[in-house]
Amino acid sequence: MPPAAVVVRDLTRRFGEFVAVDRVGFTVAEGEIFGFLGPNGAGKTTTIKMLAALLRPTSGQATVAGVDVARDPRGLRRRIGYMSQRFSLYPDLTVAENIELFAGLYDVTGERLEARRAWVLELAGLEGQERRLTGELPLGWKQRLALGCAVLHEPPVLFLDEPTSGVDPIARRGFWDLINAMAAAGTTVLVSTHYMEEAEYCNRVLLMSRGRLIALGSPAELRAGFDEPIFALRTDDAPRAVEALQHAPGVVEAAMFGREVHVVAREAAEAERSVPAALAAAPRGAIAFGGMRRVQPSLEDVFVSLVRRAGAATEA
Repeated sequence: MPPAAVVVRDLTRRFGEFVAVDRVGFTVAEGEIFGFLGPNGAGKTTTIKMLAALLRPTSGQATVAGVDVARDPRGLRRRIGYMSQRFSLYPDLTVAENIELFAGLYDVTGERLEARRAWVLELAGLEGQERRLTGELPLGWKQRLALGCAVLHEPPVLFLDEPTSGVDPIARRGFWDLINAMAAAGTTVLVSTHYMEEAEYCNRVLLMSRGRLIALGSPAELRAGFDEPIFALRTDDAPRAVEALQHAPGVVEAAMFGREVHVVAREAAEAERSVPAALAAAPRGAIAFGGMRRVQPSLEDVFVSLVRRAGAATEA
């Protein structure tokens, strides 16, 4: 196994009586893409802010890139990159001025600055547009520029806090191509996201709910550990079908999944009997039943089920 880039033990953050992060612990290997997944308010951003020395832990320990987060926050900031969903750029500065600003913050000077400036401009696709105001750039270009500025000083660890929020799918996929290339070159990436397809790109995913770690593993491991049968149901009225199945015998959860309905059951045989009966007896008239088939759980199915078991809402 590669050496650890991040080691976290019993990390806790309280705001008065409210516990935002509750004794979370995990280890991240060098060069790993490590994802944080959870509902709103689960503690993902608070955890990342503590690891990036933007928020002091109430208790617990964390070491990032060999630096103790609580003891040496200034030293840590020179060893990490951080990019938030707002991209951390100054909209009233030009592209060149933003790069100069971050270079000054990270003491990148001389020939190294010239080389890194050229690299950032190429990464962002902004060669020849250095004088454009950053606030006027399309969202995808801002995103790539922000990423370039965050890693201008070539940090070994990069934190991304929902970096693709609001970005179109094509720009989002391109952004992940960049992340994969950085990880392949040895950068450790910790990223929070609420997009399930992005969680699939991670080597491992940490699932949080109500400030606690409730699952940790690769996407494949999390799916393999799902122990409830799932059926994909075909019907011409998915919203009504979901409503009708909420209290059907043997049905744990029913939710829309694309054009189908995914039904999580306690036992397969019981669900196969109760689902057609519940649709036939729907309050406002029978709902067409086009059959159902057993399917493998998606990461979204796992997410919804684990958060439900933890007793929290599943709004990501």
